[in-house]
Amino acid sequence: MVAGEASGDQLGAHLIAALRARRPGLRFAGIGGPRMAAQGFDAHVSMDQLAVRGYTEALRHYRRITRIRRELGDALVAERPGLFIGVDASDFNLDLERRLKDAGVPAVHYVSPSVWAWRGWRVKRVARSATHLLAMFPFEPALYERTGLPVTYVGHPLADVIPLQVNKDEARAQLRLPARKLIVALLPGSRRSELEYMAAAFVLAAHRLRQDIPEVHFVCPMASRETRDLFETTVHVHGRTDLPLTLLFGHSHEALAAADLALVASGTATLEAALFKTPMVIAYRQSFLSWALQRRMMYLPYVGMPNILAGEALVPELLQGKATPAALAAALLDLLRDTAAQRRQVEKFREFHVLLRQNTAEKAADAVLGVLDAGRA
Repeated sequence: MVAGEASGDQLGAHLIAALRARRPGLRFAGIGGPRMAAQGFDAHVSMDQLAVRGYTEALRHYRRITRIRRELGDALVAERPGLFIGVDASDFNLDLERRLKDAGVPAVHYVSPSVWAWRGWRVKRVARSATHLLAMFPFEPALYERTGLPVTYVGHPLADVIPLQVNKDEARAQLRLPARKLIVALLPGSRRSELEYMAAAFVLAAHRLRQDIPEVHFVCPMASRETRDLFETTVHVHGRTDLPLTLLFGHSHEALAAADLALVASGTATLEAALFKTPMVIAYRQSFLSWALQRRMMYLPYVGMPNILAGEALVPELLQGKATPAALAAALLDLLRDTAAQRRQVEKFREFHVLLRQNTAEKAADAVLGVLDAGRA
C-alpha cells in the first residue's frame, strides 16, 4: 500500500481494519502514516516523503520522489505481493500501479483522481494502470464506463465516521471554547506548503472579522507540530497575538462540530466541514506558476467538493488573488448575516451526508478481497 498524505493515511487505516477483521492473516506494508501504522501497517518509507503540493513543489522534489517510486517498484516486483493498493496520491501511484500490473501484480486504486474537474485525459491512464478502482463519489463510475475498468462506488468513510447530527454545546465544552461567542473555525491546510500560502491570509482575515464582530472566538486545528509552529509564527509576525484564538494539535472534527462558521482551504477539509453541517467559505492559494498551469487544465468552475457535489456555487470560493484578508473577512461576514444562505448550505450538506454514507470500509474491503482472490485463482 502507498498513501501520500494525512487523508490517505486515514483511508488506508480504515481499509486495513476492515480487511483484518475478515482475514486476520493479511500483512500490510509500503508507504503510510501513523494511522495506518496503528493498524499494524509496516511503513518502509514515511508518507511525509511524498507530501508536496502543486507543480512547482513537485518539480523541486522530483528526483527524490522518482527514486523512492523506482526503488519501491523494484522491491515489489521482486517480492510479488498478492495485491497492491494505491491510496490516492495518483501522481505517484498510477505509474507504480502500471508497472506492477504489467508484472502480474493486481493493483487497486483507491480514490479516483479528480478527472471530473481537470486533466480529463487521466481516465485512460487510470484504466491502463489499475486493475480495479474504488470511487468515493457517486458520479465517478460513469466516467470510466467506456474504458472497461471495473469501478466500485464505496462512498466516503468520513460520512460513516462523522455522525449525522452533532452536539455543538458538547463539542465546545470539550475544547473549552466560550459558550456564548461566535465560534469560527480556521482550517488553512494540513501541510507546510499550504500554510506558507494560506496562514497569513487566514490570520489577517480573522483580525478583520473581529473588528466587525468583537464577540468572536477562533479555533484552529493543526495537523502536525510543524504546521502548528508555522501558524503560531505567522500570528506573531503579523502582530496578532491579541486574537482570541484556540490553537489545537489535531481535533479538526471537534473544531468543526463546535463552530458556527468555517474558513477552509480547499481540500478534504471542505468535505469534513460539510459533513459537520458547518456553513463555510472556501479559500485557495498556491504558487503563481502552479495556479497558472492548473487553471489551464480545469474545466469545472469550482474547486470545493461541496460545490462539485451540488453542481452550483453553494459555498463562496475565493481563489488565488481573490483570497485576500479583506475579501475573506467580508465573505464570512456576508455569510454570517445571510441566515437563508446558511440554512441552504446546511440542507444540502445533510443530503450529501446521506448520499456518501455507504459503510465505505466494508464495501472497499469486499471489492479488494474480490480482486485479491481473482488474482490468486
